[in-house]
Amino acid sequence: MQRAAARALRGARVPSARPRSAPARGAPRGLVYGQHGEPPAVLRLKDLELAKLGDSDVHVKMLAAPINPADINMIQGTYALLSPLPAVGGNEGVGEVLEVGRHVKALEPGDWVIPASTSLGTWRTQGVFPEEALLKVPRDIPVLCAATLSVNPCTAYRMLADFETLAPGDSVIQNAANSGVGQAVIQIAKASGIKTINVVRDRPDLPKLVERLMALGADHVITEEMLRKPEMKDIFKNIPKPRLALNCVGGKSATEMLRHLQPKGTMVTYGGMAKQPVMVPVSAFIFRDVQLRGFWMTQWRKEHAQDPQVLASMMDALFQLIRRGQLSAPACTQVPLQDYRAALEAAMKPFTSSKQILLF
Repeated sequence: MQRAAARALRGARVPSARPRSAPARGAPRGLVYGQHGEPPAVLRLKDLELAKLGDSDVHVKMLAAPINPADINMIQGTYALLSPLPAVGGNEGVGEVLEVGRHVKALEPGDWVIPASTSLGTWRTQGVFPEEALLKVPRDIPVLCAATLSVNPCTAYRMLADFETLAPGDSVIQNAANSGVGQAVIQIAKASGIKTINVVRDRPDLPKLVERLMALGADHVITEEMLRKPEMKDIFKNIPKPRLALNCVGGKSATEMLRHLQPKGTMVTYGGMAKQPVMVPVSAFIFRDVQLRGFWMTQWRKEHAQDPQVLASMMDALFQLIRRGQLSAPACTQVPLQDYRAALEAAMKPFTSSKQILLF
């Protein structure tokens, strides 16, 4: 899939043929970077030339695409996976199919699609992509849910499902609970009867944030400082200690969260916002036999590329949660494409609780 995505990026410079199944559109535009650096400085909104539609290709009009931390890191050149330069930014979003090649079987004009792989370059008004790089999503789910579906909810779903066998009444503890993944964890766990203990950084609008997370289904919302206080034991008078901890911060936050795990519990690290290593007391290994694991959604997709049924099962489960009102899009700020600089700057500010969504 990575080769397919790279081919789509290279193809963005090839002149276009007029679509056979949709009216001709204006010149597509996209946010392009030719070197790594801070996104507001290196990204440029440019006209793009569509690749010629091949037999197995799909012409897509993008509808909406979020700005995720991984997008920022890729442009900065600090992410584990980097696109060949020049590149169009964005790894996630939703688009509408305008036209399909003659060998495309699973998609037709009017369908909604999301990326099946990273590095697709979703910050553009239109693109021509290989069919294998796209997943069909139902049009009866809200567009913001579809635009933010392929990264954070999938990450949350897999971490809740793959590391510990959780049953209703069990508990999970997580930091960065106001992040996109954190909000999805709260909702998916709630739908499964799993209790959540949600750790956030202290901030001026803390009461408002606590209220919002509780409205999503959080059972407890605490600050990093509260993790270290004796009052934590009061939480565990009503719910069991967690068997699973989800770490997106690292540093002291991960160490303190680990202290509250059950013996033989698992901490899964999927991010490092503090840019500090995970420090674990030797006693946690010897006397409580805790497990430390890592998770990267991109790697999971690679490992399961030959088993489409596993992916389809996960996506169907997420679709059903959305339809039942049990999984919503994260708090979003919708921004027109031409205002991308303001959206990037907002996405890079500390204590950000609203995901920036580019609208095309």
